[in-house]
Amino acid sequence: MNSDTPVSSPSRVTGIGGIFIKSSQPERLRDWYRRHLGIPVEAWGGTAFRWRGEHNPEGQGSTVWSIFDAASSYFDPSPAPFMVNYRVADLHALLALLRAEGCQVDDKVDESEYGKFGWVMDPDGNRIELWQPPEGQ
Repeated sequence: MNSDTPVSSPSRVTGIGGIFIKSSQPERLRDWYRRHLGIPVEAWGGTAFRWRGEHNPEGQGSTVWSIFDAASSYFDPSPAPFMVNYRVADLHALLALLRAEGCQVDDKVDESEYGKFGWVMDPDGNRIELWQPPEGQ
């Protein structure tokens, strides 16, 4: 099978859950986005864009946008100054599939009132966050 050919399986990514950017001057960058692009940056350093969609027509979905301090280790071991969070339907099933396909999957999984989170590295060394939102989101 060609490496560009998607593997047939249940639903994988259903949308983008968030975009995270590192900055050596996070307050300056947040202010720029607030002033010039109108992003309503909240006290925690980002915002949540709310929406409804095909995967949650009765619920309330969100896409988070946030700027992290350049010293943050949250993206480690990736050297990239960004990380994309993808929404998924079944985190544990997808992580098992990715492991079976030989992907570099982090052993750690976080589960909280915000949903389930897991991580995988792409071939370029970018850390990708996978998020299964709580019911209704």
